[in-house]
Amino acid sequence: MYIERKILLNPGPGTTSDEVKMAMMVPDICPREREFCEIMDSIKKDLLKIVDAEEDYIVTLFASSGTGGVEAAITSAVPKNGKLLIIDNGAYGARMTDIANKYGIDNLAYKIPYGDYPDIFEIEKIVSDKNKKITTISVVDHETTTGMRNPVETICSIAHKNGIEVIVDCMSSFAGLPIDLKQWKAEYIISSSNKCIQGMAGLSFVIFRKSLLEKIKDNARSFYFDLYAQNMGFKNSGQMQFTPPVQVVYALRKAIDMFFVETAKGRIDRYRTNYEILKKELTKLGFEFLLKDEYQSGILLAVKEPQNPEYNFDKMHDYMYERGFTIYPGKGAKESTFRLSVLGDLYKEDIMLATEALENYLRSAGIKSIQY
Repeated sequence: MYIERKILLNPGPGTTSDEVKMAMMVPDICPREREFCEIMDSIKKDLLKIVDAEEDYIVTLFASSGTGGVEAAITSAVPKNGKLLIIDNGAYGARMTDIANKYGIDNLAYKIPYGDYPDIFEIEKIVSDKNKKITTISVVDHETTTGMRNPVETICSIAHKNGIEVIVDCMSSFAGLPIDLKQWKAEYIISSSNKCIQGMAGLSFVIFRKSLLEKIKDNARSFYFDLYAQNMGFKNSGQMQFTPPVQVVYALRKAIDMFFVETAKGRIDRYRTNYEILKKELTKLGFEFLLKDEYQSGILLAVKEPQNPEYNFDKMHDYMYERGFTIYPGKGAKESTFRLSVLGDLYKEDIMLATEALENYLRSAGIKSIQY
């Protein structure tokens, strides 16, 4: 079967391999059957292996976008009388505030302009103030608003010195950037099936410490996103409480198999190579970037939008889309940007083709040199 290949430079869902697409072409099966439960169990075990968290952690999956996993963690982990400190330097940190507010969870946001690096000393000052009574910190590892990788390990260290638990949104870093839970010791991390693991959209998962199960038993504010109840469903029957996206599960199983063939180092190195080529070619074209090099994740670039009167993002997007390339608009950073990501089943040849198409757009728009 021929499937047209699209180059998705948006930060997920990403370009998927034909093998992952074809993995969904399976006979129909009731997800309550033992055969399907065994597949789900194998996925859970292998997700733990990816971050070397086999002994101390468990994983629970939900049929949802990644935001569902974040909602499950926040609404289940924060004690009923607890307070959540949210590190907000991007749209996905802000989304954590929206979730907490929707459920009436007491929270405090450390909010800085999108593109600024968190001030560790300010965070330490906030959590050491006993009057604030913070029990939990949530932070985004790779903030795709800007392409910044936040100082998660340091934040975890500060939190744990003060008896505080940590929730880490690893949506676009899991399986694409180094994550060392033995160093972080984070209580909860969250990701989804459609980012760096290179499966299809439709599943989120929360990896969390086994020792926390009894603690969160009565915390849940949500019926569907009850982390404890969902975990007990898996433990007692091997099943999700509610209907899973069956074909997406098969696709994730194939994506995980392909990850282990490539190896973690191979995946990380491929993304890094893609990133270096993308950055080099964009620099040659005259583009500038929102972040300094030391803050770049190596997965996504927030590119400053040109000030040329001929430039128009929508026209650039449509030009690229018609040629098989998807690019992404900015999302509230302190300067106007568009975003290009290298996650997914992409290779250096794909990045070169994309930057050639971008160069052709500039020429067709009459932009001889980019103005800032």
